[in-house]
Amino acid sequence: MIGAVLIIGPKWCGKTTTAERHAKSVLKLQDKDNYKSNMMWADIEPSRLLKGEKPRLIDEWQVAPVLWDSVRTSVDDTEGYGLYILTGSTVVNEEEIMHSGTGRIHRLLMRPMSLYESGESNGQISIMELFDNPDLDINECESELTMDELIFASCRGGWPDSLHQKTREGKLFVAYSYLENICNTDVSAVDGIKRDPDRVRLLLRSIARNDSTLAKDQTIINDMNANFMDISRPTYYSYVDALKKLFVLEDQRGWSPNIKSKTAIRSGNKKVFIDPSIAVAALNANPESMEKDLNTFGFIFENLCIRDLNVYTNTYGGKISYYHDKSDLEVDCVVHLRDGRYALIECKLGRNRIEEGAKNLLKINKLIEKNDKVDNPTFLAILTGGKYAYTRKDGVKVIPIGCLR
Repeated sequence: MIGAVLIIGPKWCGKTTTAERHAKSVLKLQDKDNYKSNMMWADIEPSRLLKGEKPRLIDEWQVAPVLWDSVRTSVDDTEGYGLYILTGSTVVNEEEIMHSGTGRIHRLLMRPMSLYESGESNGQISIMELFDNPDLDINECESELTMDELIFASCRGGWPDSLHQKTREGKLFVAYSYLENICNTDVSAVDGIKRDPDRVRLLLRSIARNDSTLAKDQTIINDMNANFMDISRPTYYSYVDALKKLFVLEDQRGWSPNIKSKTAIRSGNKKVFIDPSIAVAALNANPESMEKDLNTFGFIFENLCIRDLNVYTNTYGGKISYYHDKSDLEVDCVVHLRDGRYALIECKLGRNRIEEGAKNLLKINKLIEKNDKVDNPTFLAILTGGKYAYTRKDGVKVIPIGCLR
């Protein structure tokens, strides 16, 4: 048990709504009617803002970072559990708080909704059940999600508000509105550094073109410079860092197992969007344009799979990395659990690329089997946009994303 919980994640993903369901009192620091008063008390007597029935929700706590240390002190003094719920849409610099909160404040990352949470996956196949039972029979499972529906869900994204919209256009508009807020306001407000909205848009568009790839930073910088939006490396890193603080972008790290690969293993980070709809909006695309460019949608699909795998394994300490060596042998997702188990998963949109994905998985699995210092993966799987789930003769699971939970 822990004294306080911090729910972090992108704006509009439902942090406050979720926290309010568990809180018995609420303090909204950005409430316009009480903002000045709240800031004065945060400066004069921060502990006053903590008064209220517990658990007490402190929404957007980063507006008054001093409250972090006040919460930590209150947890120590009270010696209770579940006293506070903090929510925040940005990462706060460590210099702004005195103590890390270890042992007192537990961090939870909340993401946009998965396809199962938005009702588009039927959830017939549980990834955690596969970890517990790798021989699980999945051959009777079928996805009801059509390719058109999958493309639309990827463009719409996992934003709760999009499900409340009555029109198709309204559902798609949420991601575009989110992007505009990030570019025009949030990316400068996150640390007080003024940033050019047009430069942010172009940066996100360039990253979206290279979504879920190993494109180097210089490649993205060159792309921006070619579009008459010169950006230096320090400025580029400043912009990317701000977008990570806002939970717009995140790094997918390279997996470097101790296996006897004939070529060097790449360990650089891939940049992925926390929700695929941000990449679609950055490209100024829509379901119709994605239907005409399935090659680009393949990368959007991979980003969607990464989002959903993160959601489905989060409770078990799930972390998603990738494998890629210089011979171009690769696996899109290596799903690691807290207990040390892991799975190798490829993301292949179409049926004609399943064989390619299976070959990659089996090659890497063979390298692992030759080395007694690395445990074998619990299972091998390919996520697809197709209809039918089945286990191949070589043991590789083929799973429609519309069946997964």
